[in-house]
Order: sequence, then structure tokens, then C-alpha cells
Amino acid sequence: MTHRSAVLAAALLSSAVAAQAAAFKAVLLVPADDARLQRSALERAALGHPTGPAADALKVALDDGQVELEAAGATLSFQTVPVADAAAAKAAAEQAAKSGAAALITDLPAAWTLAAADGTPLPVLNIGTADDRLRAADCRRNLWHVGPSERMRADAMAQTLVWRKWTQVLLLTGPGDADRERSAAAQASIKRYGLKLVANKPFKLSADPRERDLANPLLLTQGSYDVVWVVDSDGEFAQSLPYRTALPRPVVGDGGLAALAWSSRFDRFGAPQVSRRLLKDAGRRMEAHDWSAWMAGKALVAAAVAAPKGPAAAFAKALAGSELDGSKGVAMSFRAWDGQLRQPLLLTDGQAVISAAPVDGVLHPKNNLDTLGADAPEKLCKARS
Repeated sequence: MTHRSAVLAAALLSSAVAAQAAAFKAVLLVPADDARLQRSALERAALGHPTGPAADALKVALDDGQVELEAAGATLSFQTVPVADAAAAKAAAEQAAKSGAAALITDLPAAWTLAAADGTPLPVLNIGTADDRLRAADCRRNLWHVGPSERMRADAMAQTLVWRKWTQVLLLTGPGDADRERSAAAQASIKRYGLKLVANKPFKLSADPRERDLANPLLLTQGSYDVVWVVDSDGEFAQSLPYRTALPRPVVGDGGLAALAWSSRFDRFGAPQVSRRLLKDAGRRMEAHDWSAWMAGKALVAAAVAAPKGPAAAFAKALAGSELDGSKGVAMSFRAWDGQLRQPLLLTDGQAVISAAPVDGVLHPKNNLDTLGADAPEKLCKARS
């Protein structure tokens, strides 16, 4: 065969492979005019809050997977669709299914996420809400959770307090509905790991002079305790709490030391390289919200590689059974009983990663990662029973 013939044959073969390649598409649903991404919110973003659009990290994941996708003869792309409310999220999910999308990724509030899951038979990867009810009473068979749940974060913190022997806990809870729900998760974890709740006190940031005592750290932290656990979804009060307590004690939760999916300060298992790839593409280092979007992309790549010719059912099955490397040192997979991605969590103050959970000595009969969050025997998700 002449050189020209060989080149022509290779080109024809390449064209044939490209013609057979499955072109998978995902749809990323995000809030229209996302308040989390407004300049003022980004400038004062507390630990764990978004620091930029999820699409940036999702793109990095798809770029990372190009070699695997090409080897499998598949392509994978995504489209970002802003939605204004739950009804719009459901309509967008319906449209995605009609247009041949393989999966949805939702960076939305809990109610909007449920509406999207109810609007499509496609697998839905939740990266936007840690609400436990989406893993329990309001779970869906097609809904998978990439970021950790509130209960997982609370369990990680409680394990860390046991490990540090900070057993007497003063809990400070904010005024919002989300704060109350998250405080309940913290109290359940405190009980689960044998810590003592010495008091649960409400705080409130208010311009009303009659309520100023509710925002006074010195008054709120009177008493005897080993650690202050603060639940503050907004983060403004929690950020100012360390070093202002009545006793010289550590602060954890939403201020001081936090349990998160990721930190740009993590320096093991290839983590710096992951963070730098986002820095190169988007001008910021990877934080917890970015990591969830990146992992969603990795899960989609893994499914496309495992089922490069489809059909949709094969892609969904491959997605559910994916074993993923999230640069945390262990293989991660989705729990069958609630759709949650099992994963280690990092304990960080924003300056360094202090430790990780599960902590040494906390064991599980099958997988130590299942000591974080709801376990299979609890059967909280009836839709998957």
C-alpha cells in the first residue's frame, strides 16, 4: 500500500468511527439571575458557598475526559439552561428529554430540583442542594446527589469532635428555616456520636436595638463547653464568631472549621493539579461547589465511556454504577439506597485542610464512607426500597 493509500484508508476509518460515535448531551439547569453569583455575594462568600458558575468546573471535567471519550468512540457536550422557578425547571427537564439529552445536572434549590426530576425520566445529577429530604422522604429513583448532604457534613464534624475529644458542644442556630433544618441534622449527629449538647441558643443579626443581644458573641457564648458549633446558612455571623467567644474555644460548623466536599488548600492525591486546571480555565481555584460540578462531569464521562453506543437505559445504568476518582484518595460510588455519592469530607478553616472524615477508628461493616450520612438499614428513601 502506498503512503497516499494508507493515509486515505486511515481517514476513511476515522470517518467511520466518528460516524458510529454516540453524541451524548447533558443539560445543566441553573437559576436565572443567580443571587449566589452576584458580585457582593462572591466577595463575601463564606466557606462552602459558590465562588463561580458551575459550568466552569463542568467544562474542565469534560476536557479532562476527552482522551477516554475518543478512545471509546463517544462525544459528550453540555448546554446551560437558566430557569426562573420550579415550574420552569420542570419544563426545561421535559424539553431536555424530548431533545435527546442523556442526563440533567441541576444547580438549583431543593424544590426546583425535585420539579426537574419529576419532569423527566433522565438521570438527574444534583450539585446544588444538600437538603436531606431529597435523600429521604422526597427522594426520586432518577435523582443522584454529587455534593454531600447536610447529614454527611454534620456526621463528619461530629466524628472530628469525638476524635479531638471536644465532647461538650454549645450549638448556635440562625433564624432561617434552612438553619433550623440544618441544626436538627447537627443535633442528630451530636447524639449519634455520643457528644453532649450543653445548650442550643438562637442568634439573629438585626438592626433592631431590642434584638442586639441575639448577635452578641460574648453573651451568646457564656457557660461551660469545649467547642462552639454554629449553624448559619448565610455565613455572615459565623465568619465573625472565631476569637470573639466568651471562652477561648474553637468554633466549628459554618465558621472556624467546616466539613466540606473540597478545599483549594487540599494538597494530596493530585488535588493541586485539579484546582490549577480550573484556575487556568476560569481564573479561580476549585472550591466545594466547583468540585461537585467537576465530579458530575466525571460521572457523565464514565457513563459515556462505559456505554458509548447507548441506549439511554445503558447510559443511565452505567452512570449509577460508576466508580469515580475525585482526587481524595479513595474510589467513590453512588449509594443504591438514596442516590448519594459516598465520599470523604475535608475539615478546613479556609487556610488549610486540618483533617478528613471518616476519621481513623470509625468503622462500618461494608464501607467506612457509609459512616457519613444515612445508611442502608435506615430505609429513609422509600422510592428506592
